[in-house]
Parts: sequence; structure tokens; C-alpha cells
Amino acid sequence: MRLKYRLTYLFILLLAMHLPAHEFWLEPQQYLFSRTEEVNIRFRVGENFTGDNWMGNRQKVNELKLYYADVADNISDGLCDDEGDSLQFSIHEEGTAMVCFNNSNSFIELDAAKFNAYLEEDGLQNVIDIRKQLNETDSAGREFYQRSVKTIVQVGAVKTNIYKKQTGLPIDIIPLSHPYLLKNGDSLTVQVLFNGNPLSNAKVRTWHKLPTGVTTGSYKSNANGEIRFPVTTSGEWMVSCVRMTHYPKGTEEIHSSTVWQSYWGSLTWGYTGKNNSATASR
Repeated sequence: MRLKYRLTYLFILLLAMHLPAHEFWLEPQQYLFSRTEEVNIRFRVGENFTGDNWMGNRQKVNELKLYYADVADNISDGLCDDEGDSLQFSIHEEGTAMVCFNNSNSFIELDAAKFNAYLEEDGLQNVIDIRKQLNETDSAGREFYQRSVKTIVQVGAVKTNIYKKQTGLPIDIIPLSHPYLLKNGDSLTVQVLFNGNPLSNAKVRTWHKLPTGVTTGSYKSNANGEIRFPVTTSGEWMVSCVRMTHYPKGTEEIHSSTVWQSYWGSLTWGYTGKNNSATASR
């Protein structure tokens, strides 16, 4: 029995290694900026916090906003129609800034083995259980998916409260303390919202990238949709989570046989850049 368990685990692991890359995040060239310094953000898709440029374009954007001070700017016009474009802007006022992105649905179909491995990997036990109840475990997985991602950067020394703003993204990952006021080794609590409500009992991952490699963590959100983990104030950080539900039938004509709708969320911040100014909060 133990050998069978190990072989099954190995089979799932090998399948997961061959799944399409599905983590998606916003990646600035650095996270700490001086006032008026250009911010260049790439849209990344990959695995283990390492990826390539997303090959979407402005036509796939539902929402792309820059939040700073009391301003929320629609910056989708900053993207061109070329696939894999990045986003450039500069901020002339010191403070904490946040960029939020949500794209329109895309469609994917995976054979049963790959789909089941993907559900296991991302902790989507609710979907696994429903597929069993419907005798669909051996059926292909068909889904629409979309991304809701954010990055938080720091411009100058002034720390502002924009980091904890609820954005209305389908999946909204919100730090409950300012990431740029943490001391090395402090713990950070983040809350995951799904359609504005706490997402409980969800698998939430953390990723910490340094030049020497990537360290990951896996947590289960509590009743308030929260997890808590220690933070080293160096390198780059990402928190990610996915939620999958039944696809609402009749809302789109194409791929009418689709069963599932997934929502992918991520939050990035980091401690790379030349701005190491002393804290000045407000």
C-alpha cells in the first residue's frame, strides 16, 4: 500500500511538472524608486516565480489601474497592441503606489490526468469532490480562466496606505500591514478576498526570490481569508491563490461545453532598488 501511494504521488508530481505554466504576476524592474524614476512593469507567466513575458495585449485587458495618493488612474492606454508589451510610467510624488490588472477570459482544455493533477497541485479540493460526485474524474477539464494581479512599489521615503485598498478585483490579495514598514523577520498577514468576501480554506502560496534561488511556502486561509508568514526584507515576494467555480452557463456562446471558471490572483512586492530612504509614514 505504501509503495502504491508513493507511485501515485510520483505520477501526480510528474504530471504537474508538465502542466502549462500558469502563475501570473506583475514584475517591475525593481520595487524601490526615487521620485520621477521610470517604472517598467512586465507581465510575467511561468512557474516558481520565473517566467516569460505574457503574450497578451491591450485587447485582453479588463482593468489596468495605477493607485497612488488619492488617485486611481486608468493606464491601459499605456499598453500597445503588440503581444508581450510592458508598461512604463513615472510618479512625481513620493509615496506607496499599486498597479492592479485584470484580463478577460481565456479558454483551455486539459485531458483528465493533467486536469486532476492541476487541481491537486493548487488545492482545489472542492472541484475534485464535485467531479467525483458527477462521475467526471476521468473526463477532460474545460475552463475559462482570468487573472487578477497586483504589485506594490515604493517611491521615495513617504509611506502611504494605498497598499491596503480594496480594488474590487475578483481575487484581491491584501496585505494588512505595510510591506515597506516591516523589519527583517517580521510576520505579515495577508487577506484573500473573492468577489469582496473573505476566501476561507483556500491554498495560498508564498514565493521569495533571491539571486540564490526561490523559497516557497504553502498555507491554508482561515475563516477570515487570512494567512500569516515571516518576511525577510530582501529580494522579491509573491503571494498567489486560485479559486475555481462552476462556469455560469449561457453567459458566453463560445465553448458552450465549458464547466469551470477559474480566477487567479497574485500580489508582488520587493526590496530591490536604489531607494533605501528612512521611513516617513503618514
